Amino acid sequence: MIGKVIIFSAPSGAGKTTVVNHLLNVFPQLEFSVSVCSRQKRENEIHGKDYFYVSADEFRLKIKNQEFIEWEEVYKGCYYGTLRSELQRIWQKANIAVFDVDVKGGMNLKRIFGYKALSIFISPPNLIILEQRLRSRSTDTEESIQKRINKASLEMQFANQFDKILLNKDLKTTIETAEKWVKEWISI
Repeated sequence: MIGKVIIFSAPSGAGKTTVVNHLLNVFPQLEFSVSVCSRQKRENEIHGKDYFYVSADEFRLKIKNQEFIEWEEVYKGCYYGTLRSELQRIWQKANIAVFDVDVKGGMNLKRIFGYKALSIFISPPNLIILEQRLRSRSTDTEESIQKRINKASLEMQFANQFDKILLNKDLKTTIETAEKWVKEWISI
C-alpha cells in the first residue's frame, strides 16, 4: 500500500535540510527517506543516515535492477535516487516518508505520488544570499559553488510546479510555516 509522502525541494543551500531535520524532531510520525548518491561523503555526513553512499557503477547496477522509484543524474556522473525498499521500510511502520531532494527529483516524486504527496519548494530570498549561504557552510569548492549557483537559477523557475512555495528569508518564520503546513497535511 502506498502511504503519504512529504517532499522538500530547493536549490542547494536554500535551507531544506535544516527545515526537514526540525520537522523530523517535531512530528514523530515523519521518517526521513534516505537517498542513495554516488558523490563522495562529506566530512560531517553519516552513511545510512544522510545518504547511502555508493560508487557510480554500484548506482548504475541498482538502476539496472530497478531498485529505484526515481533517480537522476544531478551532475555529470553524480547520481541521486530513492530506493523502493526505503519507502516500504517507512510505510510498514505506518509513518509518512519525508524527502529532502533536488528540484527534478521533487517534481518526479510529486508526479509519481500525486495527491498522496505534499510538495514544498524552499526558495532563498535571492541568488546573492544563496551564494553567501553556500560559502558559509565551507563544504564546497569554488567550482562546486559556481555549479550550484548556476543550477539554482534554473531550479527556481520550477517553484510553481510544487504545492507550496516557502520563501526562506528568516529561518524562524520558515520553520513555523513549514510546521503549520505539515500539521495540516498530516491531519487530512
